Amino acid sequence: MNDKERVAKYATQKVKNGMVVGLGTGSTANYFIEALAYRIKHESLDVTTVASSLVSMLKAQSLNIPIKAIEHIESLDLYVDGADEVAPDNTLLKGQGADLVREKLLARSSKQFIVLVDSSKRVGRIGEKFSIPIEVMPFAWQIVKLQLEQAGGKGELRLAEKGGLAVSSAGNLIIDMSFDTSLNSHRLNVILNGLPGVVEHGIFQDLADTVLLVENDEIKELIIGSKSLELP
Repeated sequence: MNDKERVAKYATQKVKNGMVVGLGTGSTANYFIEALAYRIKHESLDVTTVASSLVSMLKAQSLNIPIKAIEHIESLDLYVDGADEVAPDNTLLKGQGADLVREKLLARSSKQFIVLVDSSKRVGRIGEKFSIPIEVMPFAWQIVKLQLEQAGGKGELRLAEKGGLAVSSAGNLIIDMSFDTSLNSHRLNVILNGLPGVVEHGIFQDLADTVLLVENDEIKELIIGSKSLELP
């Protein structure tokens, strides 16, 4: 059992009967979905789920996990997902899968947002290992890109693996931008939130409630609550 599988299996123990559970997207989230399906089948766990992407929806359906469309829910009891980066103040970077709107919507509407990471995701600052994904309206991308460059950013439109431009599930384009280290994630969050044409972005600030960190085969449960808790 690898670290991702171990922490995902641990996270399923947070799921109780009657919960509405948000399913994340990515390799760690896939392990969580599989472990949740096992509990539903072998422990008669009674839950409803909602997916953060088409990929996780199809994964859940293939494992016979009860699932609702995001349009049919008002709130979640629990949202479980991974992250691309976790900063010392527990700000997250997400969005390599390009479903930023759904992921942030589920994170904000859940009573508890649990983030599953291994030690490789720990960084000194947001943007250290990955560019910051910024979802933009197609007709606005050139204007937004120029404004981002004026704010000190460098980057380009994301390309799809099979050619052409990458498109989010909402039909928007993704600009992957890197910024000077003088701009911290809190300032970038304010800048990106204030730009017309930006639909959503990958900085998840003050959203995580719990970080489950697996390191050297040990799982550390960091309860953040209403204030940040630095990773050890």
